[in-house]
Amino acid sequence: MLHEWLYLGIFLTVALAIPAAALIIAGILAPKKPNPIKNSTYECGMETVGVSWVQFKVQYYIYGLVFLVFDVEAVLLYPWAVAYNKVPLYGVLEAVLFVLILASGLIYVWRKGALEWV
Repeated sequence: MLHEWLYLGIFLTVALAIPAAALIIAGILAPKKPNPIKNSTYECGMETVGVSWVQFKVQYYIYGLVFLVFDVEAVLLYPWAVAYNKVPLYGVLEAVLFVLILASGLIYVWRKGALEWV
């Protein structure tokens, strides 16, 4: 029993030592020439003029969530579809239940009018 835990201990030690060693070596060997531009917070694009707080529609967030739900559905249903011939009846019923739950969510969002582009 102790023999099995020894392998785990060695693995964890090596797994922690390699990234730590890489960070320490990079910190020692990296050139250090700080200046105000390098020390400033990086923001891509041009400098903003005026107030940069802009309101956006929450509906974009809802579109993203609905897309994410159906994207996850496709990822979860793919292995089921590949092994369809080998899945027993209760597996098929579980997949149908899964699709029905997601379809009810789609119907709910549709009836709330969240999918209407305004």
